[in-house]
Amino acid sequence: MALPAPEPAPLGATSEVGRLQTVLLHRPGSELRRLTPRNNDQLLFDGVPWVPRAQAEHDAFAAELTSRGVEVLYVDRLLAEVLAYPTARTELITAAVDDPRLGASLKRAAAAHLADLAPADLAGTLIAGLAHDELRGGRGVAYELMDRRDFVVPPLPNLLFTRDSSVWVGDEVAVTSLAMPARHRESTITAAIYAHHPRFAGAEQLYDASLEHLEGGDVLLLAPGVVAVGVGERTTPGGAERLARRVFARGLAHTVLVVPIAQQRATMHLDTIATMVDVDALVMYPAVADSLVAWTVTAGDHPPDDDGVVDLTVRGPEPFVEAAAAAMGIDRLRVIDTGLDPVTAEREQWDDGNNTLALAPRLTVAYERNTVTNAALEAAGIEVIRIAGSELGSGRGGPRCMSCPISRAPL
Repeated sequence: MALPAPEPAPLGATSEVGRLQTVLLHRPGSELRRLTPRNNDQLLFDGVPWVPRAQAEHDAFAAELTSRGVEVLYVDRLLAEVLAYPTARTELITAAVDDPRLGASLKRAAAAHLADLAPADLAGTLIAGLAHDELRGGRGVAYELMDRRDFVVPPLPNLLFTRDSSVWVGDEVAVTSLAMPARHRESTITAAIYAHHPRFAGAEQLYDASLEHLEGGDVLLLAPGVVAVGVGERTTPGGAERLARRVFARGLAHTVLVVPIAQQRATMHLDTIATMVDVDALVMYPAVADSLVAWTVTAGDHPPDDDGVVDLTVRGPEPFVEAAAAAMGIDRLRVIDTGLDPVTAEREQWDDGNNTLALAPRLTVAYERNTVTNAALEAAGIEVIRIAGSELGSGRGGPRCMSCPISRAPL
């Protein structure tokens, strides 16, 4: 007799290193085949990846997770399942054609085309996009003047990086507000999955895409009750403040550290320069280890006003590692000293050497190519699971970027 399937782990996470139980991934597919030298910059890729190799690398990444007992959920499968619900179909089709480039006639034609698709086909089209020549019944001035190679519905190659469009803080999920136009629709897909899929029934949404820019790659759960938010190219100070007010109002955290980072592509998110690898340790880009600062934000003494707005107290700046240790209630936050010369450090940071995914304390996944960083992690007592990423990394993201923890065990 077959054994009953195990109950899903409770939703939520309170740290970066609690044992990973369930994770949301997106296996790259046809959307990556849309990338060309003509459009890859606009779609935020630094090159045109070899898609079969990228898929093989991603499959190996997922296999490493499942072999260690992690449940892997896939965006496209969840999306196809929610598109069986009329409300979700309407929301996502409306979002897909809500584009001022199209004009009224082309919007109607595109919406009708999408509405005729079966759930799995619609999910694939919402992710891979809809090209001019693929649209049945296209019409209107915008359609006639559009280049044959242009997209009526643009593809979403960055959906691969599931960390950015949502992040769980405690048992609530923040559907984020992505800064770059090429990524806006990712949040609508993520929001629909959390709102309509039975797996997430009852989950409260902490944030939404209509608010100030905030991206999941900038949010680190340093310890239960302590959240660090990077402010730079993608997340704004207003987004960090809004998140702070909301986590305080809902009792999900007692301290938020706001951490300015350089506004450039190489350091687009906080997790491109630092990630947690143990309950009291992180790996950090050496060039910023001594200069990174934080403002410490806590709830003020006054109760929330009639609109639920929480008063804030802001202190700082002070060195990030000192502010973090104080907020976490520990004597010292260990920084893994990679011992890199400046050129190697810059190369490995660009190749996501600091962007690791912890599966448990002292167990992390990293790209194999960052040999010096990985050796330093192991010398510090961190077990490193090495994965290939020569093609996956062309969108500037590592193992942490490619994974959104849905469930982590409490520390």
